[in-house]
This record gives sequence, C-alpha cells and structure tokens, in this order.
Amino acid sequence: MSPKVSLPRHVHVVVSRGREYYYFQTGRGTPHAGERIRLPNDPTSPEFWNAIRQAQGLAGPVTTDTIGALIDAYEAAWPGLPRKLSTGTQTQYRRHLKHVRTAWGDLQAASLRPSHVLALIEKIGADRPGTANNTLDALRAMCRWAMGPREMLDRDPTQGVPHFDKGEGHKPWTPEQLKIADEHFTGTLRRAYLLGRWTGQRISDVVRLGWTDVDEGGFNLPQKKTGVQPWCPIFPELEAEMRGWEKRPGPFLLQETGKNAGKPVTTNQMWKIFDKAREAHPELEGAVWHGLRANAVIRLRQSGYTGQQISDMVGMSVEMIERYSRYADRKAGGQAVLRDLRERKQDKTVKRCKTGK
Repeated sequence: MSPKVSLPRHVHVVVSRGREYYYFQTGRGTPHAGERIRLPNDPTSPEFWNAIRQAQGLAGPVTTDTIGALIDAYEAAWPGLPRKLSTGTQTQYRRHLKHVRTAWGDLQAASLRPSHVLALIEKIGADRPGTANNTLDALRAMCRWAMGPREMLDRDPTQGVPHFDKGEGHKPWTPEQLKIADEHFTGTLRRAYLLGRWTGQRISDVVRLGWTDVDEGGFNLPQKKTGVQPWCPIFPELEAEMRGWEKRPGPFLLQETGKNAGKPVTTNQMWKIFDKAREAHPELEGAVWHGLRANAVIRLRQSGYTGQQISDMVGMSVEMIERYSRYADRKAGGQAVLRDLRERKQDKTVKRCKTGK
C-alpha cells in the first residue's frame, strides 16, 4: 500500500488484486462525468502531482494537506515557475527537503509552526550548521511558493527562524599546502588544482572547463550551481601551464586510468583522486577544493581589486567575498601595525645614535 497522502479533488483510487490505481475524473458518478485519466502509481512522486496539474489543465492550485504532499507539489511545479531554478539549486533543494520530509512528511502542512522548524534546524545545526542553513533555505523557498495566490499555506512557518553563523567560510590552503601541491601534484590532479587556484571556481565547474570556454583571455562559463556567468581572467601563472595542454574539444580534465581512461572526470572522481593525495601527504589535512576558492579571492583582494570586481571574476557574492577576506584583511592590518611599530623603533634608535645621547 502507498503511504497515506491527502488526494486533491477529482482524484480517486481503485484497488484491484491488491494493487492501487489512481485516476483523475471530474464529475465522477454523475451524468456530466469527464474523461477518466490514469495517473502514476506513486502519489508521493513529483510525476504524480505534475500529472494532476496537467489533467486539471494547469488551472487552479493542487490541494496538498501534508508536508510530504506539499514537497511533491513544489518539486513538480519547478519547470513552470516564472523565476526558473537552476539545475544545481533544484538538486540542493531536493536533497535538503528530504530532512523536512523525514521529520514531518505526514504532518498537516497547516499545523507546522516556527517552533517546530526551529527545533529541527537546531538539531541538524548542532553538528552540521551548513546543512541546517541549506535546509532552512529550501523550506523557506517552498513555503513562500505555497503562500499567496496558490493558497496552499496561510502563513510562513519559517518566519523568525534564524540561520546559523556562517563564520568565515572555507579555510584557504596554507602556504605549505600550496607548496606541496605545486611540487607533487601531477596529471589531472595538477590541472584541477591549478584551475581551482587561479580561477576561484567550484570543483563542479572546474571539471567542465575546456578550450571552448576561453573567451579573449578569460574563461566564460555559466556556473552549474547558481547559473551565474563570471568572466575569469587567465592569469600568467595559469597561462604558462596551459601552453603545454593539448588543444582538443571537451574538458581539460580526463580520467587517466581504467576502462574509462580519456573520458571526462566527474566531481566525485576528483574528490577520490584528491583524497588519495591527502593520504599521501598528511600536511594536506583539512584542505578542501573549496578552500582554493578562498585562496583566489584573498589573492585578488590583496592585489587591490574591489569586492565587485572580484565578484565579476569569480562569480561569488560581494558578501561572501568579504567573509572569505575577513581573516586575511585582519592579519594584513595587524602586520601593517607591527611593521609601523618596528619602523618607528628603528627610527628612534637611529636618531639617538646621531645625537650621541
């Protein structure tokens, strides 16, 4: 038997030989009955709710009473949203709404309260603050979609629920870690490292970069996660390395061994390759691909570029750039004060020697 889901008007279930079959039919049992339309078997799937909307002629909202059914209806509605969600955002939302479904799938949507949401977010955030924030964002987006003209929710149960402090973002690689990579990384791993370090792109975008993305001295490629399209300059350090890369269609990064040698590398495969490098070099403990994004931002910031200029080059929000740069800015400021104190002390010593006092 399928999980219990509140079905919208004109949808009925027929049980035959122990199996459930779902149909949509207006005016069922009356002289004015409409066409009987077969629906998918799983009432918890997005396809089920999308089929209902098609049967309704996309007219009127889909009635959803439980949180689980509301999630299904929301996911089914993504293709038709006025403001499109990128593929990356859809993947993120679907992943984090699973936490919501697990907690309250059978709960009446109208019964969800901010206190419930706060309790869930705090529970997740005790160990995974980033996951907690992403779950809250996905739930908040769904609730805002369900409110207003759609009339699926009367109020926003995420109202007033705060995010966890995001801190200063992923830690940049240390000078020692960068040196190890420079001296020991080879092949596909070296290419991925250099592309990440000098472009500041996520590893999910690094694996997609190729010669066809070069545009007048920079990379021009929409980001997979956000759809943002930065223009990343190809700095001299990276350009020097790229001179030895063969010019061919497809991405720069290819699998080097196994039956799929020569085929593009996936994000997960790059993580496995990097994990082996971290095992071979304990000094790389704590280093992650995303940390190179921080290295790129900090380097550009210290070169005097503004937050907006860096945003155009890296495709990161100015707010996030400030967060990544905060530690480096504080450190640079403190070192400037230290240098000034040393210069003043040296200046006083020189003057004292000149006077002979």
